[in-house]
Amino acid sequence: MNHAPVLLTEVLDGLAPADGKLFVDGTFGRGGYTEALLRQSACRVVAIDQDADAIAAGAELAKSYGARLQLIQGRFGSMVELLAGIGISSVSGVTLDLGVSSPQLDQAERGFSFRFDGPLDMRMGQVGPTAADIVNSTEESDLASIIYRLGEERYARPIARAIVAARQRRPIERTLELAEIVRSVVLKSGDKIDPATRTFQALRLHVNDEMGELDRGLEAAETLLEPGGRLAIVSFHSLEDRPVKNFLRARSAEHAGYSRHLPAAPARRAATFRLIGRNPVKPSAAELAANPRSRSARLRVAERTDAAIGGAP
Repeated sequence: MNHAPVLLTEVLDGLAPADGKLFVDGTFGRGGYTEALLRQSACRVVAIDQDADAIAAGAELAKSYGARLQLIQGRFGSMVELLAGIGISSVSGVTLDLGVSSPQLDQAERGFSFRFDGPLDMRMGQVGPTAADIVNSTEESDLASIIYRLGEERYARPIARAIVAARQRRPIERTLELAEIVRSVVLKSGDKIDPATRTFQALRLHVNDEMGELDRGLEAAETLLEPGGRLAIVSFHSLEDRPVKNFLRARSAEHAGYSRHLPAAPARRAATFRLIGRNPVKPSAAELAANPRSRSARLRVAERTDAAIGGAP
């Protein structure tokens, strides 16, 4: 595999692979984390990815490791059901590398990036409505809401207005076409971020229901992890990192209860996770120099306790 996964050493340290353990790589991509786990110990990995291209690309790796690696096409939010289908109900570790993979970004025909001209697609699983479907059919107010909420774009309303005006002339079908529409409304800022970045992020998150998938994946990991099992999640922007942080803090000993100052406080719940470090791990200077795409990466690690989900402390 030639894909260099972000924060690889730190993810391995967080998961603590050992002989005989079973791990889930919920975002297989091109197999960077999976291969590193398999190399570091005589463990087993179940690798999940909704992208058929990723599963196909992993075939050679699967041949190399035989029964120690099993590939499954599907969404990581459904990992409980996917693993139940192969007779697995608990695992030693789960890792998730959120967002779009480098191979997806680098393939113009997938339509994730405005660095290339390609069809306005953005579907990770290559099924369902495309980004073109969204920009050409969504009501202006709803489109503005998507761009504002999922892109944190303060110019969401004028961008949506410009998109609706452009699509009245002809359907918007290409990545560069959409990028130019956004750039016509949003001036380039001093932070060197392309004005189209936030709109493309918002559409990608919406097309793939990534925030809903993340919520489902966090709960699935909580269900699957055995006591002492580790969860390691790499995120790339605040919209991804915030729900991970809030989930783990809410499920940890630090925040397992509620403030005594709140009226009618709900019953305390047992802590199902123990935080490994209070703050997220960030890339080293060496990694940033070698891989500029890692600049916004954040890793959070937590360990599953022996508490039942929703149980009393």
